[in-house]
Amino acid sequence: WRTLWRFHCNLCFDGPNDPDSDTDDEFAGQDSTKMKRAKFIETVNSVIQQHSGIGVNKFSIRCGLPKEDSHHLDRWISFATSLKAKIIHFDLIIIDWPLEEVHHFPLEALDAQGGSFVQSLFLAAVSIPHSGIRGLTILRRLVLESVQIFGDFPGLLAKCSALEDLEIIDCSGVTNLSIPHKLDKLRHLLIDSSTTDIEVVELHAADLAHFEYKGRVIPIVLHGCSKLEKATIMFVDTKALAHTFTAVPSILPVRILHVQAIISKYAQLQKLPTIPEGMFMNLRHMTLIVEMQMTIMKFFN
Repeated sequence: WRTLWRFHCNLCFDGPNDPDSDTDDEFAGQDSTKMKRAKFIETVNSVIQQHSGIGVNKFSIRCGLPKEDSHHLDRWISFATSLKAKIIHFDLIIIDWPLEEVHHFPLEALDAQGGSFVQSLFLAAVSIPHSGIRGLTILRRLVLESVQIFGDFPGLLAKCSALEDLEIIDCSGVTNLSIPHKLDKLRHLLIDSSTTDIEVVELHAADLAHFEYKGRVIPIVLHGCSKLEKATIMFVDTKALAHTFTAVPSILPVRILHVQAIISKYAQLQKLPTIPEGMFMNLRHMTLIVEMQMTIMKFFN
């Protein structure tokens, strides 16, 4: 039993992120967090050093590390990729260094071990520089959160032809987000651009079934998404409610529609355009949440 853990298939490590909240002394809290972080690093390094290296399915790191400790991340990434883990999760909370100095995640390491192997990839608070990867041909789920994206992002996505679930949350570096037609297996797409510079969203995903968008009012064009069944639209602009029903025609065939919008005054509800009869012929369930200052009104059909 003492050595059984060395063959464990899921290695998940959660480290300290914020200063210790158990003390009122700010400096004492910082010292305590540093000690916990040092212990965390020691533990992770000890585990990966003693692990058998056989049958690793998932490797997950969730922690906040200062820049001087970033070399440990290189070692952990190398370990996960060398063992061809199917699920790789790196959530690197920024704690004390500028966002422009986030850790560079080497995507090329994911197809440098004799072929693609990762099926699910979650990256947070890192950057993915332009790389010449051949392709992540069996990647089914990709989640990018607070990631700095460099280079040809549509080109990168086109090399992930098996992708079924894509989530892009508060990422920077992409102005025109284009989902290429090669993602013909994509079923779920979530875009949260509340704090980013995305100006246009254009999709060519024939099998897309569930589309979610949160952010400013921008052009959203869904080409040939005839299988779309569910849409969730959350605009953060105060004059966006009418736009949901008039300027996003691609959501018309959906069966389930969730809409959330903000208005600056009640009169905006009375000025909504009349929806033509038969416009939502397939709609079976709709949730509309309208926020006005501190008031939330819910309507269910």
